[in-house]
Amino acid sequence: MNAIVQETEGRMKKSLEALRSEFSRMRTARAHPSLLETVHVSHYGSEMPLNQLASVAVSDARTLVVTAWDKSATPAIEKAIMQAELGLNPVTAGDVIRVPIPPLTEERRKEMLKIARGNAENARVSVRNVRRDANTKIKDQLKAKQISEDEDRRLEDAIQKLTNRYVSEVDAALVAKEKDLMAV
Repeated sequence: MNAIVQETEGRMKKSLEALRSEFSRMRTARAHPSLLETVHVSHYGSEMPLNQLASVAVSDARTLVVTAWDKSATPAIEKAIMQAELGLNPVTAGDVIRVPIPPLTEERRKEMLKIARGNAENARVSVRNVRRDANTKIKDQLKAKQISEDEDRRLEDAIQKLTNRYVSEVDAALVAKEKDLMAV
């Protein structure tokens, strides 16, 4: 019976991790290397993630510095950053690519808040779907007389506590992201 609870918790944890990953890729007013995680560079005839071709570092609050390990990849990296639809305009100075992060406009902040709230709601729905799947498994076992009604209630209570905990963690992550987005 603990297997159902452990599996449920694992799936809920994955939903929360997916939300946090999504939030880390959302652009805020500060520079963060994860902004460029989705950038893929066409180099040597194949698409490669940027982090396999270069190091990404933060030089100050509003600037990322990309240093290619293979200097011949620098133009391809710059082109990939421009084409990634992140609203960033890299500037190449020799072998180093500087990526200034422009401040977010009020309109863009509100748009990002809507996206963040949508992502949080999707995570909540995902957690609730995991709860539904677990409760269905428990009910199936009750019908098959593999567990008693007391065990059924105890397991459903445990699943509900997990659901409440992960939904509150999703809410906390959303509050932190909203605060981050609204910081000027």
